[in-house]
Amino acid sequence: MEIIMLNSTSTSYRLGMLGRKVGMTRIFTDEGESIPVTVLDVSNNRIAQIKSVEKDGYAAVQLAYGVGKPSRINKPLAGHYSNAGIESGRLLKEFRLNPVDSLDFTVGSVLDINSIFEVGQEVDVSGTTIGKGFAGAIKRHNFSSQRASHGNSRSHRAPGSIGQAQDPGRVFPGKKMPGHLGSVSCTIQNLEIIRIDSARNLIIVRGAVPGYSDSEIVVLPAIKKILKKRG
Repeated sequence: MEIIMLNSTSTSYRLGMLGRKVGMTRIFTDEGESIPVTVLDVSNNRIAQIKSVEKDGYAAVQLAYGVGKPSRINKPLAGHYSNAGIESGRLLKEFRLNPVDSLDFTVGSVLDINSIFEVGQEVDVSGTTIGKGFAGAIKRHNFSSQRASHGNSRSHRAPGSIGQAQDPGRVFPGKKMPGHLGSVSCTIQNLEIIRIDSARNLIIVRGAVPGYSDSEIVVLPAIKKILKKRG
């Protein structure tokens, strides 16, 4: 399988990689500093489709990651993978590209981690936060609790007033109240890459990323750093 090396200098588009969160650990510097890090697996990012301006109206590359269970792959998607000549993936995502950069790719090839990221670079990592079910206002919105005594009865963790009287006679949309907590898309920005293990296709970033271990993530070059260079 061909390995693609990309040397793009364009700041208008961001090509990232798909992967999974392996877990958290810590590493020590030569000075003895302990750094909390998250290990990300971005192995076998294979190209499933290349879109062009002439055919599709825009340039993009579609990446597949992981191995999808046959029972979860429908017939149209199975045919899509078959046409590309690659194994079915557990994650499929499209990245917009500069039309010039799209010429550097071929369907079925695998992205090289060192052509996309480097040590010291800052990245944005997107994932799905851990679901925590139904939660009260204190846990969900970091409210303070009410008094423990002095006349307070059975309202210690109640949210308090949620509106006015007959006018307007309703609760305004967006009011912070109890409800479902977690299991939402979240992006952590400007995480520094501490190490890259090319042999095992691992990226080690400083800090935490959304989701539980083995959850799917998307790693992109930090957008704020790109905009700062352009500005």
